[in-house]
Amino acid sequence: MGDDFDPETDIDWTGDKSFRSGFACFVGRPNAGKSTLTNALVGAKIAITSSKPQTTRHSIRGIVNREDSQLVLIDTPGLHKPRTLLGQRLNDLVRETWTEVDVIGVCLPSNQPIGPGDTFLVGEIAKLPKKPKLVALATKTDLVSGDTLRKHLVEIQQLEEKLGISWETIIPCSAVAGEQVDVVADELVKLLPYGPAFYPDGELTDEPDETLVKELIREAALEGVRDELPHSITVEIDEMGLREGRPEDKPLLDVFASMIVERDSQKGIMIGHKGEHLREVGTRARHQISALLGTPVHLDLKVKVLKDWQRDPKYLNRLGF
Repeated sequence: MGDDFDPETDIDWTGDKSFRSGFACFVGRPNAGKSTLTNALVGAKIAITSSKPQTTRHSIRGIVNREDSQLVLIDTPGLHKPRTLLGQRLNDLVRETWTEVDVIGVCLPSNQPIGPGDTFLVGEIAKLPKKPKLVALATKTDLVSGDTLRKHLVEIQQLEEKLGISWETIIPCSAVAGEQVDVVADELVKLLPYGPAFYPDGELTDEPDETLVKELIREAALEGVRDELPHSITVEIDEMGLREGRPEDKPLLDVFASMIVERDSQKGIMIGHKGEHLREVGTRARHQISALLGTPVHLDLKVKVLKDWQRDPKYLNRLGF
C-alpha cells in the first residue's frame, strides 16, 4: 500500500505505510450541512444540528475508524461577522483549526447559489501561509434536480481560477439522504498522511460526556425559539453523575443543568406559560442524552440570567469560551 507515498505529507513518518491518520474539518456558511455530515461520517450524533445560524460553538471532534485509517473530523463554528466578544472568539477558534488540519472540506449547498459568503470563506483559506488540502463538497444534493446540480458543480470548479486555489476533488453528497457519504470518507482518507492512530479503536469522540450533554440540551432549547434568542442561549452543567444506591442493571444518570440567557424577558420565554416550554425542552433533551449515553436520565433543568454574557470576558471564561 506504500506505492501512493506522498513526499510532502509522509516524509516524516518512517513506520507502517499501510495506515493513514489525520485531521479534517468542514467549513461553510451557516446551515451548509457541516454538523449533519460530521454525524453521518462518524455514525453517531456527536455534533448538534439546527436551522439557526451559529449553532456550533465548540470544536467537537468525531472519529471515523477504519481498518486502514483513522480520520478525525473537527466540527467548528461557522465563520461569520462577529457582533460580540463571543463571536470574535469563535472566529479565532475557526482560524486556529484551519492551521492544524490536513484537509479542509468546503461545504457548498447545492440548493443555494455560490454567494459572497462562500467566496469570502474560501478566499480566507487561500491566504493561509501553509494551506491544507482542499476538497469541495456540494452538499444537500437531495434537494435539487440534476440540471441544478450540474450548474452548481461548474460554479464550484470556477472558484479555482477566481480565488487561486486547487480542489483535490469535488464531491456531490447528501448526509440526510446518505448519498455519497462513503465517497466523502474515502476521498478524505486518501489525503491523510501515513501515521499511527491517535485514539483507541471504537472511540467516536474525545469530548467529555458533560460537553455532549450541554450541547444536546442547547439543541433542544434552540427548537422553536426565534429572533435573537438562539444566540443568547448557552448551557452550564451544575452537577452530573450516576445516582448512588441503584442496582447495577438499573443505572440512572442525574443531570442538573442551567440554561443561561442574557435578559429577564428571555428567561420568561424559555420557561413559557406555566413552565410548559421548559418541560418540552427537558423532555427533548432527556431523550437525546439517554440515546447518546445509553443510560436512563433524570434531567433537572432551570433557567438563569447572566446579563450580556456574550460580551463579558469574565462570563465567557467561566462558560468555557
